[in-house]
Amino acid sequence: MPPPSEVRARWAEGHPELDTSPMEVVALLKRINALLGLALEPLYQGGRLTVPEVDLLITLRHARTPVIARHLADHHGLSRAAVSKTLAKLESRGHIVREPSPNDGRAALVTITPEGAAAIDDFFPHQLRIEAELLARLGGERAHVLRSLGLLARTLEEGVSGTARPGSGDFA
Repeated sequence: MPPPSEVRARWAEGHPELDTSPMEVVALLKRINALLGLALEPLYQGGRLTVPEVDLLITLRHARTPVIARHLADHHGLSRAAVSKTLAKLESRGHIVREPSPNDGRAALVTITPEGAAAIDDFFPHQLRIEAELLARLGGERAHVLRSLGLLARTLEEGVSGTARPGSGDFA
């Protein structure tokens, strides 16, 4: 694959009216995501949990109160249908329970079960170890990378929603 700067130059030749500058950032994000996926792939090959299941279980593991399913979708940037499908799989394996919200009959309140907590408590340290090994190479640049990624995340959230997304920090 040619580097993003080369792809930009090729696009500029054929379409000089296009602002191709976003390609540099987006291409790096896609590459980072792909590399992280490759590094974690062996961990997920066993099939105990899927990436979406882990993401939802992590959020639910540390939620102080039951979480509305649609808030999970918003928080993770997933469709409600995708979250519902993932929750159904987790529920069938006893990792979560869903109950109707007493305040909104259309909403489901989701709570992690002791079995779900045990599953994520067992699985997640293995993922963290792999991620820590990968990111250790950042060394002293880690704080700078975190600040830059935080700025990028806030910028994209504001661009997607027009303002900071409601509930984006509700799961702390």
